[in-house]
Amino acid sequence: MSMRVAEWLLDSPRLGESPSVKHLAGRLLKQPAREGVVAAQSRLGRLMCRECGNARDRRIGQDLLRQAARAGDHRARQALLEIED
Repeated sequence: MSMRVAEWLLDSPRLGESPSVKHLAGRLLKQPAREGVVAAQSRLGRLMCRECGNARDRRIGQDLLRQAARAGDHRARQALLEIED
């Protein structure tokens, strides 16, 4: 359920641009990502790599993307390629 709400928030044209909404969505994605939900790992990883200002969070985001890419998530693979360029 929290995964669906997070995706809805991030995909909403108006809401998805708000930093506070992105923060809330990240919090909602955290638990499913920890539980190994590949879509949550991918989405949270992309969010952390794009939106977080500190190196620690970006590193965690990259780790999540790697996990999701290993599990076959195409968007995670694409995001890793973009980051490494």
